[in-house]
Amino acid sequence: MKQTCLYDKHVALGALMSPFAGFDMPIQYTNITDEHQAVRTACGVFDVSHMGEVTVRGVDAERYVQHIFTNDVKDAPKGKIFYGMMCYEDGGTVDDLLVYKMGDGDFFLVINAANIDKDWAWMQEQAKGFNIDLQNRSNDYGQLAVQGPEAEQVVEQVLGLACKELEFYTVKTIGDVIVSRTGYTGEDGFEIYAGPNYINECWDKLIQSGRCKPCGLGCRDTLRFEVGLPLYGDELSQDISPIMAGLGIFVKLDKEEFVGKEALLKQKTEGVAKKLVGIELQDKAIPRHGYSVLNADGETVGEVTTGYHTISSDKSVCMALVDSSYAKLGTPLQVQIRKKVFAGEVVKKRFYDKHYKK
Repeated sequence: MKQTCLYDKHVALGALMSPFAGFDMPIQYTNITDEHQAVRTACGVFDVSHMGEVTVRGVDAERYVQHIFTNDVKDAPKGKIFYGMMCYEDGGTVDDLLVYKMGDGDFFLVINAANIDKDWAWMQEQAKGFNIDLQNRSNDYGQLAVQGPEAEQVVEQVLGLACKELEFYTVKTIGDVIVSRTGYTGEDGFEIYAGPNYINECWDKLIQSGRCKPCGLGCRDTLRFEVGLPLYGDELSQDISPIMAGLGIFVKLDKEEFVGKEALLKQKTEGVAKKLVGIELQDKAIPRHGYSVLNADGETVGEVTTGYHTISSDKSVCMALVDSSYAKLGTPLQVQIRKKVFAGEVVKKRFYDKHYKK
């Protein structure tokens, strides 16, 4: 099993470690609720060094990124970040990712840890015929995510990294360090990419300051879920397209071409068989991934992708992929939880308001 450059730090802090995407990762340090609330109210830091990084450089770099990516990066200014997907020809999702425009002919792609090998093989295959230098830099970078309403002050004052001028979804370099402002929690936040030694130094400063709580992947999932952000393997997959997942805003069908465009255009115009929805239950039972979703007559019409009793809003909710005829807001649905059935209804997938700095 792989380890990030901060593995020894997690063990020393007594973190509960568990396998995730081939890495031995911290799930929690104290408990998920405390860490979740720290990010919602103050500041938390996550080790996300398991994520993958790929660089695309050269005269055809922009054209290549346009070819593999659903969003539109054409003529984007330096420092702009885009969220979107890479798709198969049939519209299924290879991965969701962030694309950083570092400069002319220079892009930095951040991909999911569980998909690094698959994505890299697919990217290499797609690179044929393009004049680019494509590099898998996943082993060269560690990454910290500093998240919460106090994140800006902490990054500036504790780490000494000027970040105040960064707008939402922008990036800059400070020497060899990449600093961006995106987040995967619904709160303001920054990502720091650098070599292992510098990442270790930053981690120590943050923890020793007492102003930034170490947070595990357990609360990373509860935080992203509450604000309706997808996780690959749950809300997106080879069988779940961006259109099915309700992420059509990140699929620019007016682009000249990209892999999967024809299939996604057909889905957009003709509709899809299943759609991702939010469901709020009347009781406090907890719906889990894979649980069956039933209509009012007790017939199976879908299944849960992610579910929790939310920490921030104290509700039993889930995201679920259901037959499109049951996707309208207010539609009554039920979730089978072990031997019991719990009533609920379709609601918006965002269960908590985002607090990103715009």
